[in-house]
Amino acid sequence: MGFITKLKSAFGSEKSTENVSNGDTIDAIIKDIEHDAFATSDTNVLYAGLNELGGYYFVQTVIVGSFKVKSKKGAQLRINGKKLNLELTSDSEEFESDHTDVKGRHITKIDFQIEEKDAAKIDRPNVDDLMLSCKGKTFSFQVIKS
Repeated sequence: MGFITKLKSAFGSEKSTENVSNGDTIDAIIKDIEHDAFATSDTNVLYAGLNELGGYYFVQTVIVGSFKVKSKKGAQLRINGKKLNLELTSDSEEFESDHTDVKGRHITKIDFQIEEKDAAKIDRPNVDDLMLSCKGKTFSFQVIKS
């Protein structure tokens, strides 16, 4: 690691800290978590599942990796695939990433509201990618085809 990078890291520069902590790989995350990953990005793994509570349906997502956010304005999840284009809004406008024991790895839980008729369409073979938009940034996840 170069002198400038060490210096920036010591003073808390986000960019330099990101580079140092990205030794955490997608494979390591998938190996550490016992559930089946739904999609991946360069530095994050997205786990997803459907849930119903009192007649309301939700897509529950858990993002594990370098993604770190504290939001008071919510998020949007765009689900794209064969004959499928859904745009979902987060159930709660406020959410925050939690630190893990692994340096540079965070866990972010976000639930998205979905209509019952659309919930049936979300199946791994039908989905190609997911786009998560939060705080003016968009993160792309490619579905893991098994």
